[in-house]
Amino acid sequence: MAHILSFDFGTGGVRAGVYDTDHRRMLGQAEASYSTQYPRAGWAEQSPGDWRAALRKAGRAVLQKTDRTTIDAVCCATTSSTVAVCQRDGTPLSPALLWMDCRAQAESDRTATLDHPVMRFCGGSDAVEWLVPKSMWLKRNQPDVWAKAEVVCEALDYVNFDLTGEWVGSRMNAACKWNYDSEGHRFVPEIYEALGIPDLIGKLPQRIVPVGGVIGMLRPEMAADFGLENCPVVAQGGIDAHIGILGADTVEPGGMLFIGGTSIVQLVQLAEEGDVSGFWGPYPNALTDGRWLVECGQVAAGSMLNWLAGEIFGLDREGHAALISRVAAKPDHSDGLLALDYMMGNRTPYRDGALRGALMGLTLGHTRADIYAAAIDSIALGSANVISVLKSRGVSIARVMMAGGIVKNPAWLQATVDAMSLPVQVVREDNLSLVGTAVAAASAIGVFPNLQSAAKACVVPGIELKPDPRRADWFAGMLPLYRETTEHLRPVLHHLAHRQMGPH
Repeated sequence: MAHILSFDFGTGGVRAGVYDTDHRRMLGQAEASYSTQYPRAGWAEQSPGDWRAALRKAGRAVLQKTDRTTIDAVCCATTSSTVAVCQRDGTPLSPALLWMDCRAQAESDRTATLDHPVMRFCGGSDAVEWLVPKSMWLKRNQPDVWAKAEVVCEALDYVNFDLTGEWVGSRMNAACKWNYDSEGHRFVPEIYEALGIPDLIGKLPQRIVPVGGVIGMLRPEMAADFGLENCPVVAQGGIDAHIGILGADTVEPGGMLFIGGTSIVQLVQLAEEGDVSGFWGPYPNALTDGRWLVECGQVAAGSMLNWLAGEIFGLDREGHAALISRVAAKPDHSDGLLALDYMMGNRTPYRDGALRGALMGLTLGHTRADIYAAAIDSIALGSANVISVLKSRGVSIARVMMAGGIVKNPAWLQATVDAMSLPVQVVREDNLSLVGTAVAAASAIGVFPNLQSAAKACVVPGIELKPDPRRADWFAGMLPLYRETTEHLRPVLHHLAHRQMGPH
């Protein structure tokens, strides 16, 4: 038996849990929040000091709640591409750039001009959120900070340094976000040199540890802060959603983890490298050796529905719930309408940040329920489009595990299952990332021989939900129209997006 202390650092706070590997369950959870600052449009920043305070607060609380004074291992997951700049002792030199910060768009565009074999792992360019474009922006716009920076890292690396006193990178984050060659197990200095940041390579954590590897031991000072009587092993984690693959046991090819929340992420692993143009990846060895990780996603999902219910319809939480129930009872409210879900651009399969949302077919007879249903169906069609394009690339999907806020919205949930025309396992566990980090830590300390066996042993159970054949046929007929409309409206949507981003 082992007890694992897990942490999941999200956008608004950290959640901590204590996992019992013998009974395969979470014994208790606790949370601590931190704030985000938005100093300019498109900027989003956090204080690394707030992460440190929240780490201690949530850790102490969950250990007290579960009456634990000893722990066998600790493991963390965090948002990816949240970039901290600091001195070697961890002292921050400036606020951290949150994952959603998009100030580095010009730098992101520049990465698309590179011709290097490793760039194929990210589909030919880096997203605006990633560490490399943000580093380019920092060097160009904050040269004094850049010159003083001894360490440029992600939130995960910063938290692990706080835990162990060692600067270590996760192979997952490095492979997915740093243009790290995870096949050759090396950094690629020529990429950084071509982008004007040759000194980045010396600022990054040099030791790269795979998910489920051992970083070191918990510092005695941290053990005391947590109220622990021992110094457990600290295992390597990774990106929050991606670590959820371990909790869902979608590690092997054919499985997909689908997390629907504010946005949507769909994650699959391939047995070998393949053409997945339009998506992020495939990243070799990012999660497990010998597998290629593919990231898919939709930018606007639950955020679009909350905006429509709250900002446009003026509904409170109870009113929104009633609207969901109304649409769930009669899902064909949207018949005759077509919406596009690109409220904040498209992540995949178009990788087009200048697409925008639209609603077509409206008459004076349409109601809130009709419009809300059309919005739900547009998100579901976006998910179906992801599945369809993956299949056209030769990616087989036999098993889908679905989790996140989508499971609390029955209208959105069923529409997505119908549109994908696949049975899914709906996971009611509210934090697969906490379970996933427990799986990684259990593997690290030898409770299980590897990540694959640990994931199978600790998988969170799901409840099967099947598509409605009639609605599945309706979505199958609408998907070509959704795609055709996207292509026809693309020039108009781009024009409008550029006007939005221009001077007012």
